[in-house]
Amino acid sequence: MRKWLPSSFYNPITIAGAALASLSFGLILFLTVLEAFSSDNKPYAGILTFIILPGFLILGLLIIAYGIIRERRRELQGKFREKLPVIDLNDDKHKRAFFIFSIGTIILIAFTAFGSFKAYEYTESDAFCGTICHKVMEPEYTAYKYSSHSRVGCVKCHIGPGAGWFVKSKISGSYQVYSVLFNKFPRPIEAPIENLRPAKETCEQCHWPRVFYGKKEITNTYYLSDENNTRMILSMLVKIGGGNQEAGVTSGIHWHMNISNQITYLAIDRERQVIPWVKAKSMITGKETIYRSTSVPVTKGELKNGEYRTMDCIDCHNRATHKYNPPATSVNQVMAAGWIDASLPYIKSISVKVLDRGYTTKEIALDSIKAEVEDFYQGDYPEIYSSKKDKIEKAISELQDIYSRNYFPYMNVSWRKFPDNIGHMYSPGCFRCHDGKHVSSDGKVISNDCNTCHTILSQQIGDQKPEMSMLGVDYIHPVNIGKSWKSMLCSDCHTRQKNDYIP
Repeated sequence: MRKWLPSSFYNPITIAGAALASLSFGLILFLTVLEAFSSDNKPYAGILTFIILPGFLILGLLIIAYGIIRERRRELQGKFREKLPVIDLNDDKHKRAFFIFSIGTIILIAFTAFGSFKAYEYTESDAFCGTICHKVMEPEYTAYKYSSHSRVGCVKCHIGPGAGWFVKSKISGSYQVYSVLFNKFPRPIEAPIENLRPAKETCEQCHWPRVFYGKKEITNTYYLSDENNTRMILSMLVKIGGGNQEAGVTSGIHWHMNISNQITYLAIDRERQVIPWVKAKSMITGKETIYRSTSVPVTKGELKNGEYRTMDCIDCHNRATHKYNPPATSVNQVMAAGWIDASLPYIKSISVKVLDRGYTTKEIALDSIKAEVEDFYQGDYPEIYSSKKDKIEKAISELQDIYSRNYFPYMNVSWRKFPDNIGHMYSPGCFRCHDGKHVSSDGKVISNDCNTCHTILSQQIGDQKPEMSMLGVDYIHPVNIGKSWKSMLCSDCHTRQKNDYIP
């Protein structure tokens, strides 16, 4: 039989390498076609097609070369290999064996390709990220399921399109696998502050700053921690702002993200809560204004060697998906919805206390919540316990659900571990810069006027007559603490960093 290639090509090692290279190349073609006809970009499929399989293809080619070199050396030493088996298609047995092997191989390759694709498709699913490979991420996965982004795949934000960031995430993931296997991971898992992909490449694929404009009315219901669970209703007009001149008003909250402005800041702590230096630049005129904090000193070394960051979505929406709610916030929501009966004496106060005890396990927490609420009403309000036992049991069930969504003792996870920069109640948030203490060289101050971001349209506390005005009303603190609240940050009292915080 005539040989089309030199004799050194005909050896088991080279043939094995050729088989590996051919299979890899076939799978690359198959997955490339499949990806071309897919309506959704799949980062994991892309890494398989363009990084992993090409690696096997190159390995196959190297094996081919090694086999040729090795066989050539054998021939120079006078060691010639016996002829390879001959397939004679004129022989009925050979013919049947050849066709059975060929058809079986084709079917196997097809199923292998399909199976590989489905396997990698599963590895990019939310269930895989949250429950299979990343068991330690259960807190983040639970918070994600109850978030406004629960229908956005994990890889859409944490990886995004393109192979470059996929490679970065997998390099980081390699260490994470090691950490999990050898129990080296931190508790809680730290937020990926330093290596998070820029918002322009993830968030802004859906949330386009150019169309941020207008105002939005929101109404929140709060309950005080007194015996009557006094209700306070606060209606505000939130000035979303941003956008562009053609679409609407460009002032307001999203002025920071307006394409005409660029905000750069220096934080001197990892969580970016302490910001002593801010620069605002007009992208139209090029004018720059630098503000320095008068209350937080910053050294020349920190100014020179610090990490300067251009502000984007994540600087405020830092817990857009993985948010753990303070107990007061969660209890207010379920009471407003009627799921916890507001007529139960002190239910707001006892609910916040039992949720935030600091239990060692989830099982102990759920049992303790039930026992403590029942003991409170049995001891202090026995008549109410008898007449409204079903309401109390419903409240206990809701509190247990709230705990299960927001507290994970085995990972040391709770709302206290992660600052939320939206608003300014339990963390400085907006007041990291808007504290009235950031001053420019010409005397301009970053305003701390509440009306910059929102206008209070109405406020009603208990049965009092509501204060209402379309032009805005002055805020009334629901508990009389004089005027001290006007000169303090909300988070000074309602802080996540103290066990005795005020709900």
